[in-house]
Amino acid sequence: MSDRLAVLPQYLLPKQALTVLAGKLASAEAGSLTTRVIRWFVGRYNVNMAEAANPEIASYKSFNEFFTRPLKAGARPLAEADFISPVDGAISQFGAIERDQIFQAKGHSYSTTALVGGDRELAAQFEDGSFATLYLSPRDYHRIHMPCAGRLTRMIYVPGALFSVNPTTARGVPGLFARNERVVCVFESEFGPFVLTLVGATIVGSMATVWHGVVNPPRPGTVREWRYDAPVAVDLEKGAEMGRFLLGSTVVMLFPKNTLAFNPDWAPTRPIRMGEAMATRLY
Repeated sequence: MSDRLAVLPQYLLPKQALTVLAGKLASAEAGSLTTRVIRWFVGRYNVNMAEAANPEIASYKSFNEFFTRPLKAGARPLAEADFISPVDGAISQFGAIERDQIFQAKGHSYSTTALVGGDRELAAQFEDGSFATLYLSPRDYHRIHMPCAGRLTRMIYVPGALFSVNPTTARGVPGLFARNERVVCVFESEFGPFVLTLVGATIVGSMATVWHGVVNPPRPGTVREWRYDAPVAVDLEKGAEMGRFLLGSTVVMLFPKNTLAFNPDWAPTRPIRMGEAMATRLY
């Protein structure tokens, strides 16, 4: 079966309603039922609870509390690199932005302008730059960390669809990451500006950042923006937590031209861990 045929049912599913329902169920505190669901999930997806700060499954009051669990101190040492992987997961795609086009999968690309919600001036800063798209599967650690130190300048909520973001869907849905609901975080760093985008998906109940809390819901259906000008300052060090997914999804990062060279060991589909070397600066 072709990828396009495989994803056809997603066009028909009531994705928003399913996502709202999943969010309510995941936040419910249902005692022994919650524990049974978590135990099933751990077994089904082979989740490594030994590295969790709290490995006791029965102690989690809700599925969301389990899903966003922190790791033990030292579980993810930070590499001596200019840029580190911000998440556990797998590499979807990475490389050069061709003028303003980001490669999604064979036969599919999308524009930086579309990704950031239509802001052409913001997108222009990444013309012929670099991108990395990282996929978080259900079994992965779902907190997101900083690839380098940065100061937050803007956060943009962009409404959109809620397709799955798994590899099959990435190959079958054109412009997937610029179609789905997303939260675009814009930072300034010693290397220049960069964008870290949290992309939502089917049954991703919400996305949250450490400075704002839960961004969605609500889902107003319109672009919303927050600016963090002086005297408001949100400074985050390399490796610091910046956000989290309530259920799995994808991160897309943008960097300006001539900023970095990716780790030569990186390749599409390769597993990655938060804190490993992602790239070195060029200048």
